[in-house]
Amino acid sequence: MALTGKNTARDLFPGALEMMILESLRRQPAHGYALVQHIQQRSNNLLQVEEGSLYPALQRLLKDKLVKAEWGISATNRRVRTYTITAAGLRHLEKEISSFERMFEGISLVLNPGRATS
Repeated sequence: MALTGKNTARDLFPGALEMMILESLRRQPAHGYALVQHIQQRSNNLLQVEEGSLYPALQRLLKDKLVKAEWGISATNRRVRTYTITAAGLRHLEKEISSFERMFEGISLVLNPGRATS
């Protein structure tokens, strides 16, 4: 996954893609292409997910039992694998979001030293 910008493509922190996949699946089950589209749209096209990143991330999530997958037929009559978040995936997502929010707060304090927190 890359952050797109002027002549710049940077990887996000480890676990960011998995967290966004899980959040997308919390909204509704989806196949790979739909996940790519959802993340791209929700990020206002700032994030581009490549298949070479997406499918290994989905395999890790499957292995860790954070998502489950089922083969089916898409609206365009193609064979697709639809992913669904599991209860363990929901718990993991909540924990990751909490950790991310704390990390982001710490980074914000460093970048904006004049900002007071309550």
